[in-house]
Amino acid sequence: MKTISIMIPCYNEEENVKAISEAVIQEITTNLPSYDYEILFIDNDSSDRTREYLREICAANPKIKAIFNAKNFGQFNSPYYGICQTSGDCTICLCCDFQDPVEMIPRLVEEWEKGAKIVCAIKTTSKENKIMRFMRTCYYKMIKKMSDVEQIEHFTGFGLYDKGFVDVLRNLDDPTPFLRGIVAELGYKRVDVAYEQQKRRAGKTHNNWFTLYDAAMLSFTSYTKAGLRLATIVGFIMSAISLIVAFVYLILKLLYWDRFVAGMTPILLAVCILGSVQLFFIGFLGEYVLSINKRMMRRPLVIEEERINFTKNTDKTDRKEK
Repeated sequence: MKTISIMIPCYNEEENVKAISEAVIQEITTNLPSYDYEILFIDNDSSDRTREYLREICAANPKIKAIFNAKNFGQFNSPYYGICQTSGDCTICLCCDFQDPVEMIPRLVEEWEKGAKIVCAIKTTSKENKIMRFMRTCYYKMIKKMSDVEQIEHFTGFGLYDKGFVDVLRNLDDPTPFLRGIVAELGYKRVDVAYEQQKRRAGKTHNNWFTLYDAAMLSFTSYTKAGLRLATIVGFIMSAISLIVAFVYLILKLLYWDRFVAGMTPILLAVCILGSVQLFFIGFLGEYVLSINKRMMRRPLVIEEERINFTKNTDKTDRKEK
């Protein structure tokens, strides 16, 4: 009997962990009775009662596993590490807040049975804030045009990954993995399926402008050269304009020595414009340097504090924290 692994990352999800585990079990036992299952929760150092509830559901069902991170290792490292710790024939990554509908699980498995190694769930519609939806769409369009690698629009990581591709993820050894980009770059035999993203069932979202900006910059610095090329091109254009303006001012001053007064306004404007352009691109280049720095430090994806319901027979994965 084949096994489906469901990997659910969580952080302060005390209102959802029990409900999502029950919903997943109900969906698999009802619609996929020929499959065995394991559910792996990876908790990113929750400060509420999430871990207490996870201990309870793990004690009640040995097929439910849990990994407790020693600290919060971010929205990218923790889910990626969780996928690498699964042992099923395929792994489905699912959000804990019910925004990714559990009813999609049979559809994902169906495509996998047809031969797909990766099944990406694409948000064609969403019940999220319309402004956020619009901004996400603009971001995906921009990154898709600038990237040298195919980018998958409105793909958040929700989908199914064959154990062969999970092995690829384990062997990447990337200290700052961006799963969406990796799937687009290295994913093979991929199928996209559409779904409508639901509203969060309970609790508050942990995404904010800073986490969204972090995601945008990680994908931008990892998969585009556009920022560096733009800095070079804009610098060249601004230098050319500055030389032309300086030459014109010199000619006018030589021709109309007594009457031509440049004044301070053009100088101030030039200093402000050139200074703002320089500061912008220094910050932009800093994002690339920061991305390189994180990769060069070779820090572990996560440090585990505890794992529950893992045995010597099932704990086969390469634990990257060591």
